[in-house]
Amino acid sequence: MRRPVNRRARAWSWPLVIGLVCTLTWSSPAGADTSRAADTSRAGIGDALDTILADPLLKGGAAGVVVADADSGATLYRHRADDRLMPASNTKLFTSAAAMGLLGPDHRFGTDVLTDGSRHGRTLRGDLYLRGTGDPTMLAGDYDRLAKSVADAGITKVSGRLIADDTRFDAQRVGRSWAADDESSYYAAQISALTLAPDTDYDAGSVIVEVAPGAAAGDRPKVTVTPPNSSVRIDNRATTGSGSLTVERGHGSNTITVSGAIPAGAATAKEWVSVWEPTGYAASVFADALDRHGVRVAGPTRLGRATPADARKLASHRSMPLKELLIPFMKLSNNIHAEALTKAIGYETAGRGTWDAGLGAIADWLKKQGVDTGAVRQVDGSGLSRMDNIAAGRLTELLLSVRDEPWYADWYASLPVACAPDRFVGGTLRTRMCSTPAAGNARGKTGSLTGASALSGYVTDADGRELVYSVVLNNYLAESVKSLEDAIVVTLAKSGEGHAEAVRPRAVRGATADAGLECAWAKPRRC
Repeated sequence: MRRPVNRRARAWSWPLVIGLVCTLTWSSPAGADTSRAADTSRAGIGDALDTILADPLLKGGAAGVVVADADSGATLYRHRADDRLMPASNTKLFTSAAAMGLLGPDHRFGTDVLTDGSRHGRTLRGDLYLRGTGDPTMLAGDYDRLAKSVADAGITKVSGRLIADDTRFDAQRVGRSWAADDESSYYAAQISALTLAPDTDYDAGSVIVEVAPGAAAGDRPKVTVTPPNSSVRIDNRATTGSGSLTVERGHGSNTITVSGAIPAGAATAKEWVSVWEPTGYAASVFADALDRHGVRVAGPTRLGRATPADARKLASHRSMPLKELLIPFMKLSNNIHAEALTKAIGYETAGRGTWDAGLGAIADWLKKQGVDTGAVRQVDGSGLSRMDNIAAGRLTELLLSVRDEPWYADWYASLPVACAPDRFVGGTLRTRMCSTPAAGNARGKTGSLTGASALSGYVTDADGRELVYSVVLNNYLAESVKSLEDAIVVTLAKSGEGHAEAVRPRAVRGATADAGLECAWAKPRRC
C-alpha cells in the first residue's frame, strides 16, 4: 500500500522544450487561462495540455484544469482553475476525505435490536425495536443473523409490535434537486438510517429484479426479486417475444412494473431498482427473518418511531470500518454511501442527521484543510445534484492537503486505478488508459452527469515525480469527453523534466453507453 509522503520544500522546473512534440496541431482554446505559475519554465507541459483542451469535442464547453507538484504544492498548470463547474462524482472527494477526518477511519455503523418489554418464559411482553444508524452495507444475511440472535436468546413470541427506528437521520429521503426521472434508479435510492443492500456492491435502498424468458413465445417471463421481501410488489405485464424490456417503479409506490418483451432463450435480464421507503423494506426483511427463526410478533410493524432510552439490547451488528467501506464507496462511486456518510457526519458533529448539518461540518473541515469553501457550493454528498459547483482549483487544494493526514494511505487506496482489471481496484477507471504510461499508475476519482465530466487524482510522471491533477469539463454537446481527460493524464505520465508531448485523445471503452452516468452506475454493464 502506498504510504503518505511528507512534503519537501524543493524547487522543480519544467524547462521550455524547444523541440516540443505534439501529435495534434490545434491552437489554444479561446478564453484559456494564459497566466503561468511562478515556475514559468513549465510552458512545455502547458502547451501540450492547451493543445488537448482545444479538441473539437469540447467546442463551446467549459474546462477547469489544474496540475501541481504533489510534494512541493507548486502549481505547474492552470486553466480556468477558479471557474465553478458541476463536478459530478468528484464531489465524493470532499465527502470521503471529510468522513475520514471527522468520523475517523475506524468508524462503524451499528444496527441493533432492543426491547422495553419484560420476559415471561419464552414470551417477550412489549415491543421489539430495530434501530439503525445509517449502515448502507446491511445485507439480508445480516438481518437474518440479528433475528437468529433473538431466537437464540430463547424468545419465541413478542406480544407487542416490531418498530423500525430510523430516527438517527431526518425524513428527507432524496437530495436537493435530484432528477425526478432518476427516482427508480438504484443510484438515486432514498436515504434512511435503516436500509438494506441486495448485493456486495452495497447498493443500499434497492432490489435486484431478474426477468427470465418463458419457454415459448407469448409466455409470461419469470420474475424474481433479490432479496425476497414483502415490501415490493411485482406487476408482470411482459411477454416472451421480440421487443425491449422495461423494469421501473412508479412514483410513491413499491410496485415495480415489468413490461415489454424478452426473447425466448435469452439470458436472464437484471435490473437494479430503488425502493420507496427503505425503512419499511429493511423492516420487512427482518420480520421475515424473525418468522423463519420461529419468533412470532403479534402486533403490526410500525415505522419511524424512536427507541425508548431505557430499552435494553438483545442483538447487535457492526459494519466494516470506514477505511474498508471506502473501497466499494469510491471504487464504484456509490452515491448512497456518500449521502449516508454526510448525514452521519451531521449527527456526530451537530447531533442532527441532516444534509444541512453534515454539509456544514464538511465545509468547516475543508476550510481547515486550506480549501477555499467560500468559493464552493456543495448541496449533497455524492455529486448527483446539478447544483453542486466546485472549481478544479478547490479539488486540487484538497488533493494536496490530505497527503499529510494519518489516514491518507487508506483514502488514497480507495481511488480507482487506471486499467487495473479488478473492479475493487480499478473501479471506474478499470478499462481506461490501458497500454499507456498511466496504466497502473494514475489514480483518480471519476465523475459523470449529462454534460459534466471530471477526473481528479494523482499520477507519477516519467521522471518519478508525483503530480496532482484535476480536470472538470462541462457544457459540452459530445456524447463523452472521457478521452480528453485520459489524454491529459497520459500526457502527464509520459512527460518529465525536459520533454512534454500532447497525447492524441482516443476512444474510451464503454464511454458511449449511458454516457451521462458513471460507468459503474450502468448495471449490469460494468466499466
